[in-house]
Amino acid sequence: MRNLQVSIGSLHLKNPIMPASGTFGEEMAKVLDFNQLGALVPKSITKMPRKGNATPRICETVGGMINSIGIQSKGLDYYQKVIVPFYGQFDSPLISSISADSIEEFAEVSEKLAAMKEVAALELNISCPNLKNNGLAFGMDEEITYQLVKAVRGVTDKPLITKLSPNVTSIGTIAQAADKGGSDALTVANTFIAMAIDVHSRKPKIGNGMGGISGPAIKPLIVRMIYQVHQVTGLPIIGCGGVMTGEDAIEMMLAGATAVQVGTASFIQPTAMLTILAEIEEYMEQYGIDTITDIIGKVDIS
Repeated sequence: MRNLQVSIGSLHLKNPIMPASGTFGEEMAKVLDFNQLGALVPKSITKMPRKGNATPRICETVGGMINSIGIQSKGLDYYQKVIVPFYGQFDSPLISSISADSIEEFAEVSEKLAAMKEVAALELNISCPNLKNNGLAFGMDEEITYQLVKAVRGVTDKPLITKLSPNVTSIGTIAQAADKGGSDALTVANTFIAMAIDVHSRKPKIGNGMGGISGPAIKPLIVRMIYQVHQVTGLPIIGCGGVMTGEDAIEMMLAGATAVQVGTASFIQPTAMLTILAEIEEYMEQYGIDTITDIIGKVDIS
């Protein structure tokens, strides 16, 4: 048996595969055994209910898709009463993804969720490109990132995972700010701001004008960012962006990722995460790798 266990701070996972927030829902339990995943990451929650962005919210592109959901949410009360208990019934740990409009709100929501025994860790979604101000987000500013993570660190000792934005000049600088603020791990990264136009109607294909692009087209960019972040911080990295196969996941781990999130692939095939997990095991068998952590950051640059 190959050892696929990994650790994200004090959070121990049976394997490195988990869903990307916003691409995974309770209805998938009908076709997917949640207990086989390393962790469960539902859609980001906000304090108050949100209707989300104008439609259409999703469009296909070459090698991926653009989405602009707008973090549609039923609010924190519903999440605590319904969503958390649902995921609490599974063996795989629940990582709650949080989005908010202010640092104070991030801290408030984090404190309430961290107090729930079913919540194993928090992912701070400081990077969603669908927020106001032309796509700017908390995670685009080094000092704000530091202050936000520090504020949340002050209200809980549960593992904090900061989800970084790729829409920055230096992702390593932002990673270091999150590290300094007290983050236990980093998700690299959220979607890239993108736009698509229907040349016949001359209108944007997304109702909000712009959205975030995901899928295999962005994977080489994410692999590069994982490598860069791994060079400047010792925090565990969760790679996210364009993983479609087991080899994609292995590539991110060689660049420095400890675990990997899967998103767009699940839209194509809801059981993609289990296929990817099986392919990782096949890779380990092929190359005689007994423990998956042995390959983390082992890209040969010479």
